[in-house]
Amino acid sequence: MSNIVKHDYHITRQDRNRQNKHGSLVIWFTGLSGSGKSTIADKLEQRLFEAGIQTYALDGDNIRSGLNKGLKFTREDRSENNRRIAEVAKLFVDAGMITITAFISPLKEDREQARAIIGDDNFIEVFVNTPLEVCEERDVKGFYKKARAGEIKNFTGISAPYEAPKNPDFEIKTEEESVEDAVGRLFSYLKEKYTYNE
Repeated sequence: MSNIVKHDYHITRQDRNRQNKHGSLVIWFTGLSGSGKSTIADKLEQRLFEAGIQTYALDGDNIRSGLNKGLKFTREDRSENNRRIAEVAKLFVDAGMITITAFISPLKEDREQARAIIGDDNFIEVFVNTPLEVCEERDVKGFYKKARAGEIKNFTGISAPYEAPKNPDFEIKTEEESVEDAVGRLFSYLKEKYTYNE
């Protein structure tokens, strides 16, 4: 690390925010598999994009198939997965983007580390609070059935823990409101956070 010397580029995050006419931050969705994280994240990104906001979404498909391809689902690998996601999201914030992440991120410690990496002022934790039994009923990808049968090891909610956020910045209870209503409510909440003022 002693041989790394940071180069200070002339274009700053503030310059990019000014050009984009909005601030940049990370919206960190957490919740069980099947809770609705990706669905809500996708709809939120569409809503932001339609409003002229520069956005990018990070999820298991584009992270675990590339950057984190070699990581498994052990405690250590999950932690490293989350750390790398946070570091990438931090770069996107510097690039002036509203960055949406949709990952289970089951442990409080890892989410706190992500917040510390990205910066408290730039981090919004959104808890998609869907009960385990509802996620199992949905079982869109058939993961719960395989986990119950012992075919998938270290599966969150079955053979690995999920530590639900006690004080998330924003909470969505999918049993109590529609995706559209949740997105509308979240969009309104975020508007104050990303509005850019000179």
